[in-house]
Amino acid sequence: MTEQTIKFRDPVVKNVVNKFVKRSDVGFEKYGQTLDTERTTGMKNLVGYLEDVQEELMDAILYIQAAREELRDLSEEALIKKFDEEEI
Repeated sequence: MTEQTIKFRDPVVKNVVNKFVKRSDVGFEKYGQTLDTERTTGMKNLVGYLEDVQEELMDAILYIQAAREELRDLSEEALIKKFDEEEI
């Protein structure tokens, strides 16, 4: 494991970097190896990585759709609430 000190000018970038590190830790806990180890030992090849990317992107599309539906539902609820308040 290596250690590095980074100076962030943008807290958004810092938050994303921290999430990457946490995600890496979760992966290591789950699989007991790093992506580098997986790659350099041949445990996964290019086709395997491309399949992983495709699956993750498909999941992302599903999450986007679910979020859009949630936003629509929240907007509808807000309109109903506003309408109900105006009737009083």
